[in-house]
Amino acid sequence: MTCLMNLIDEDSEINADPLGPVSCIGVENVERPNKKVFSNGDLYVGDFKAALPHGKGKYTWSNGMVYEGDWEAGKMIGKGLLLWPSGERYNGDISGGYLHGFGTLTSPDGSVYEGQWRMNIQHGFGKKKYANSDVYEGEWKEGEHEGNGRYFWNNGNKYTGNWKRGKMHGRGVMEWVNGDKYNGCWLNGLRHGSGIYQYADGGYYFGTWTRGLKDGKGVFYPAGSKRPSLKNFCISLGYDNGPKSVLSQCSSLNLEGSTVKKRSVRRSVSEKISVSGVLRSSGRISHKSAESSRHSDSTRESRHHYSSGTFSFDSDGGQSEVQENTAVVYEREYMQGVMIKERVRGYTELPKKAEKKTKHHAKETKKSSCFGIFKGKNSYHLMLNLQLGIRYTVGKITPVPKREVRTADFGHRARITMFFPRRGSQFTPPHKSVDFYWKDYCPMVFRNLREMFKLDAAEYMMSICGDDGLTEISSPGKSGSIFYLSHDDRFVIKTLKKSELKVLLKMLPKYYNHVKEHENTLITKFFGLHQITVHDKRKVRFVVMGNMFCTELRIHRRYDLKGSTHGRCTDKDKIHENTTLKDLDLSYEFQMDKSLQKFFFHQIALDCNFLKSQHIIDYSLLLGLHFRAPEQLNGLLEPPMMPNIESSPAGQDGEVLFPSKGLLLVAHEPSSVSTDPGPHIRGRPLRAFSLGDKEVDVLVPGTGRLQVQLGVNMPAQANQKLSRDEADSAEVELFEVYDVVIYMGIIDILQEYNAKKKAEHACKSVKFDPLSISVVEPELYAQRFINFLKQKVFPEQP
Repeated sequence: MTCLMNLIDEDSEINADPLGPVSCIGVENVERPNKKVFSNGDLYVGDFKAALPHGKGKYTWSNGMVYEGDWEAGKMIGKGLLLWPSGERYNGDISGGYLHGFGTLTSPDGSVYEGQWRMNIQHGFGKKKYANSDVYEGEWKEGEHEGNGRYFWNNGNKYTGNWKRGKMHGRGVMEWVNGDKYNGCWLNGLRHGSGIYQYADGGYYFGTWTRGLKDGKGVFYPAGSKRPSLKNFCISLGYDNGPKSVLSQCSSLNLEGSTVKKRSVRRSVSEKISVSGVLRSSGRISHKSAESSRHSDSTRESRHHYSSGTFSFDSDGGQSEVQENTAVVYEREYMQGVMIKERVRGYTELPKKAEKKTKHHAKETKKSSCFGIFKGKNSYHLMLNLQLGIRYTVGKITPVPKREVRTADFGHRARITMFFPRRGSQFTPPHKSVDFYWKDYCPMVFRNLREMFKLDAAEYMMSICGDDGLTEISSPGKSGSIFYLSHDDRFVIKTLKKSELKVLLKMLPKYYNHVKEHENTLITKFFGLHQITVHDKRKVRFVVMGNMFCTELRIHRRYDLKGSTHGRCTDKDKIHENTTLKDLDLSYEFQMDKSLQKFFFHQIALDCNFLKSQHIIDYSLLLGLHFRAPEQLNGLLEPPMMPNIESSPAGQDGEVLFPSKGLLLVAHEPSSVSTDPGPHIRGRPLRAFSLGDKEVDVLVPGTGRLQVQLGVNMPAQANQKLSRDEADSAEVELFEVYDVVIYMGIIDILQEYNAKKKAEHACKSVKFDPLSISVVEPELYAQRFINFLKQKVFPEQP
């Protein structure tokens, strides 16, 4: 005789098919046709078909659990009511023994979830009221908030926006009960990226945040200030496409090192209808975090400015109706929540600044008209063609057995050419772009270079060719090139002129040998060289390079340093958050550990000798700086008072505890740092004189332990050089010494000192000091470049 096994008995072992008939030990007593009592104490009352529950029925387990509802061939399928001995109850759809479909789960603590389920997990759209009266309404995925949703705290605060893995992530709006509002980007439950903070008194701050703290440049408008057009306001800060370009940053956040460990979802049958399996993570924001959500930024700004007024972010209209009581605004710069610079400006200066920026941007657009044909839809086609071609090339060359490169592997004749018709072919997939020809130069050479740089072929392909696509970024230089950034920020793709393509092909054999011999080289790392030809014979050439600023740390300053002085400064009105500054803009000297500095200049000399041998000029050191807030000002830090799913580190009174903000060199421990190769990392860890010439890591508070390599994660001290003009200006630099983390490398190495450049040198030498101009012969260029770095950037310590 057969009987139904105990379906959700947590104290018994469940087999692979708990809903099918199994043999049982004991005698089955049948009192009437629609009732069965089993020897283990279970009871079923209801309809049967072929000795199996089918139709309507009620099953009571010996442990007190009850199911009443629809059955089909011995399985709970349809609608039903489940009651647990603990008081938990579910009323809704069930399929195959799982909560699956739409249903309501009520817990003994008073929390209620009403929405969609998938195999015992909240998945889809649903609303949950927590025991503390918090409410979440929106999309769920695998039991966590993910997608669009709204969270209401019991204290009146509200968040509306995107979620990921139970955290506020992407773009969203946080509204505090005191009237403050933040509209911008979020990461891992904290403000991270660009945003606009509106204060209850009518003032507002437009800037950037990192892990909940103001970090970077921004503008504060006191209450009563006349509000400018948001479009012009964004342009004045360097976001050329207005608010759209700011908010688009939310979708391209660097998640490296910031992801939350995803809760595993077991699918074993022992979880079927188990309350502990259904709600392993409630998703409620913790009490301490909910307490912190009561706080906002109002008090921090009101320390300096007291005023009243109103402001609306709904639209740009009606701006003239705002009473203009305040004629000044404050351009500020923060580092980990500490304001380190402030510039007081008249309100009327900002529209002019925005207008200048707009005109300047228009001029730059005209200059880059050689690539104007690839704007808009054509730009999308260009990206798609690039991804299709790289996927084809990497897939074709990777299976080829590894071997040393030969002379025939170099030069313009060493290439793979393929036609990609839109409808597809025997060798290519169908696609949504236009027909194009793909040409891959020196595939075996670049395949070996990628392996030399320790890049996995699959990861390389997914980074560039994945579903997340590429992001077009504005050109920092005068070349008019188009730049694309991979979705994970690891690779930069740049369009080349025909002359630059020829130079790279010509120097490639020597370049290959140089990077093979010197693993710590600072020269740009090239990973691929390609060409796309569309149907009307237009050609676009690309080179794939490593992104030197691929890091989880915010890059506060960027410098392009050549060692020349003529034209090497930036108009202050054109400086914004992402501006790449020049030689004369550098107001810092950097002190590094003696051994780090010695090794740096040794490699610089080797790299410059190589470039000199190839008759290359116009190269520069791309320098990225991550500043740390001055250690003595920890008490002034703005705590990241953001509601979070998990509690922030807090003391007994709920205050946020901050570690030291200084940098610390420690002995290298491979097991404690990530040794995964990056797009700009290949060399071995560096040794520090201050630690007895041992290999070292750097401890960065709030981030973790980072491996120190040449050009990557290099700690230093930045000393501010204040000129008399700066001391008398309205811009105030509040501190003179900072700890910094340095990222750097040599870029723009494809300009030969050819006849055209010789003529340019002769012409400019008549008008300007021959030593001040950028265009000089290679030997002089290299020597001046090294001297500038030694004397002005990294001077020797006394």
